[in-house]
Amino acid sequence: MKKLAAIQSNYIPWKGYFDIIHDVDEFIFYDDVQFTYRDWRNRNKILTPQGEVWLSVPVGAKRSRSIIDVRISDSAWQRKHFKTLEMAYHKAPFWRRCEEFLRSVYLERQWTYLYELNRFLIEHISRDFLGITTKFTDSRDYPTHGAKHEKLLSLVKAAQADVYISGPAAKDYIVAEDYARAGIELVWKDYSNYPEYPQRGKNFTHYVSILDLLFNVGDAAPWYIWGWRND
Repeated sequence: MKKLAAIQSNYIPWKGYFDIIHDVDEFIFYDDVQFTYRDWRNRNKILTPQGEVWLSVPVGAKRSRSIIDVRISDSAWQRKHFKTLEMAYHKAPFWRRCEEFLRSVYLERQWTYLYELNRFLIEHISRDFLGITTKFTDSRDYPTHGAKHEKLLSLVKAAQADVYISGPAAKDYIVAEDYARAGIELVWKDYSNYPEYPQRGKNFTHYVSILDLLFNVGDAAPWYIWGWRND
C-alpha cells in the first residue's frame, strides 16, 4: 500500500507541510508547474518580538516560468535572512540546536535556483530535525501529460500510488471521481487541532515557518506535528 504526496517546494514551510511528508512513503517535489507569485514558493513568516515578519527570497518579476526555472536575483538576501532569524530567535531555547545548520545554508553557500534552496531546506529539516524517513523524488522523474488535474493524476498513476494524500486547497481543481475510477484512494489532509506550543509572540499562531517550532521546542517538534494524534 504505497502512500504518495506531490507538492510544490516552498520556502521554509509551515509544520503542516512536514505533516504530509511524514504521512507518505514517497514525497514528490512537484516543481515543473507554473510559479505563483505572492505565494509560499519564495516566502514565509516568522515571529519576532514585534509580531509576524515575512522572509522573502528575491526572484525577479518574470511571470511565465516554471518553479524549476526560477532563479534567485541576488545573494544579499541570505545574510539578511540569517540576521533576521538570529535577532528574532537567539534567545529561544533551541536556537543553538539549529544555528550551525542555518549558518551553512545562509552564510556558507550561494543559491542560484529557488527550487534547489527549498528542497535542500525541506529534506534536511525532515531528516535531521524531525526524523522523517520518507523518500523524496522529483516530478520530472516520471512521465506526465496534460495540465492541472490531468497532469497531477498522470503523475500519481506513474508513481504507482495506492493512496494519494492532498492538502485541502487542491479541492479547487482535483476531480475526486477520476481517482476513484483509477483505483487510487484520495485522502484530504486535515490540518485542524494542532496543539499549541510555547511561542514567544503575544498571540499564538500556527501559520509560521517550521523554524519557529524547532527553535521553541527542539526535539519535541515531531510530537507537536503528528505525535499528539497517538496520545
